[in-house]
Amino acid sequence: MAHKGSCHCGKIAYEVEGEFHEVTECNCSNCSRRGYLLWFVPSDKFALKTPEGNMAHYTFNKHRIKHYFCPACGSAPFGMGEDGKGNKMVAVNVRCLEGVDPRNLKIRFVDGRSL
Repeated sequence: MAHKGSCHCGKIAYEVEGEFHEVTECNCSNCSRRGYLLWFVPSDKFALKTPEGNMAHYTFNKHRIKHYFCPACGSAPFGMGEDGKGNKMVAVNVRCLEGVDPRNLKIRFVDGRSL
């Protein structure tokens, strides 16, 4: 199933292929402040539909994940990095996907603050 996502103003738009049955909520300093609900997908299932120049990114801690955001509206629709095996992954913020009601999602909590 294809899902469309974007930042609030639309300067960042993307599509992601797949189905999610569970999302991750992390309590690290960044995720908790931004209110992320994350769905991790292989990067080949993700397609950016707008120019990469429309985005900015932020890294922190070990600088392994680029947390992308829109410099115009401030929305943070996804991040990019690698899983523990070196596979390129995208952490999609499901709050930025069209037609997703977070109240209907199974949420897995991760204690990122302690990692």
